[in-house]
Amino acid sequence: MKQWFQKGEHWIWMSSAMVALSVVLVLGLFAMITYKGMVHFWPHTVYEYQLNNGSVVESVVGEHRETKVKEVYEVAGQAPRLVDQLLIKVGNRDIYGIDFRWLNADDLVEAEPKIASDAVVIERFEYGNVYGWYHTLKVGTQTFSGSVLVAELAKQVAEGKRLHDAIKAIEKSDIGYVNYQLEQLRLDEKRLKSQDQWNSEQEQRHADERVVLEQQFRDFQAQTQLLYQEQSTLGELTMRVSGGQLLNVPIKNIVHYWQPNEMSLGEKMGFFFNGIGRFLSEDPREANTEGGIFPAMIGTITMVLIMTILVTPMGVIAAVYMREYAKDGPVLRAVRISINNLAGVPSIVFGIFGLGFFVYILGGSIDELFYGYALPSPTFGTPGLLWASLTMALLTLPVVIVSTEEGLSRIPRSLREGGLALGATKIEVIQKIVIPMALPAIMTGLILAVARAAGEVAPLMLVGVVKLAPELPVDAIAPFVHLDRKFMHLGFHIYDVGFQSPNVEASQPLVYATSLLLVLIIVGLNLGAISIRNRLREKYKALEH
Repeated sequence: MKQWFQKGEHWIWMSSAMVALSVVLVLGLFAMITYKGMVHFWPHTVYEYQLNNGSVVESVVGEHRETKVKEVYEVAGQAPRLVDQLLIKVGNRDIYGIDFRWLNADDLVEAEPKIASDAVVIERFEYGNVYGWYHTLKVGTQTFSGSVLVAELAKQVAEGKRLHDAIKAIEKSDIGYVNYQLEQLRLDEKRLKSQDQWNSEQEQRHADERVVLEQQFRDFQAQTQLLYQEQSTLGELTMRVSGGQLLNVPIKNIVHYWQPNEMSLGEKMGFFFNGIGRFLSEDPREANTEGGIFPAMIGTITMVLIMTILVTPMGVIAAVYMREYAKDGPVLRAVRISINNLAGVPSIVFGIFGLGFFVYILGGSIDELFYGYALPSPTFGTPGLLWASLTMALLTLPVVIVSTEEGLSRIPRSLREGGLALGATKIEVIQKIVIPMALPAIMTGLILAVARAAGEVAPLMLVGVVKLAPELPVDAIAPFVHLDRKFMHLGFHIYDVGFQSPNVEASQPLVYATSLLLVLIIVGLNLGAISIRNRLREKYKALEH
């Protein structure tokens, strides 16, 4: 045993144990996030609880989401009694004012709740879910019930979705494009006036273009009015909720409806994947506590890609200069120490620097030089995608520099000397031999940079990320990637939903689902970079030997 300790093998075993423990913890965390995130899309069974409320028995209908144990002290000085508390999603917010309700197991008439037969769950654009049973469906002067109601409801909801999607497409795409063109026309007029180029010819051209755009706006507005009128002719569904109350649900407000207790396994699987698809493709609703995360997903991916494009040349050029050109001395050592210390600076400090330097100084100067006609409305002198990407590039720059420099240091000196001996210049040796062989190390730095930048939240809150962005940073309008726009981010979305939401219980599943998506995006980007790195390693393996 003494020899075993003297050889230092115990350190090997301890290191292996810590690595194994870390892997288990990471996999366990990922499994928990995956489970809690995926459960959000599965159709939950709807139960009916009988609650003893003194002399009155109250009926509570909803989904069982969580069980907690509560300590009840009945006699002072004695041990408490443990009582189960059930968290039930009751929905019907326009009746109860809340979506969730806690029930004490002691207050239940029966220990086991009964499954609410034929119960219907309706997801709405506003006021959350409805839990109840079909009562009647009124369409115009006709009233439907029973099996006829179910068939007619499917037609009405399908028509309601079609009208809603058509209105959304016109308002966001067509009218949005016309408004963008009108705004550009207004700014162009201000620019020409500021440059003393405004004349009768320009005035006539602008007037003609404005007439055309305003006519297009009126045409699109007339189309939406017709669609809104069609929406008003849709029916109204009357639901019977717990306690016998009747609740009217306009068809135009229905997103989706289902009967979870009557679904087969195949139908539940279809509902599950359909829910994931809608989560990835829809915009958020109800203060981000419902709907999808499409804008946040697009914003995160766009910011990370632009950050990667910005940080790569900066990091590689700095590393090449320090390794290949700079003379070793106190100045270079001080620079290396500063770079290493820069990696430990809190991220919020980078956010303050980005706000002060990039937004106010650099962005303000750009506005004064090139967009003075648009002032006082800032163009680049306000937080946006470009400044967020630059801030993240600075945040991750030390990682790229250190990784690249390590890769450059592992390239044999004989390769450099051989290239110079064959008549190549130093810059040609660096371009043709050194940098290509260091690409795997550069990719390693980018992998670490992407992983950190995609998960940061604090600096982004200062330099461009918002709770809800009216426009995407990427669209079909030239120049297609709008660097001056604010954008949504998955990390900030998680923070906002998890800590700023007024409806905490409703937001918890969405937090796990969004966290899972963010992890998958980071893993996907890293896997792409790792595959490129592995191919580069194979390509230059023979040259290294």
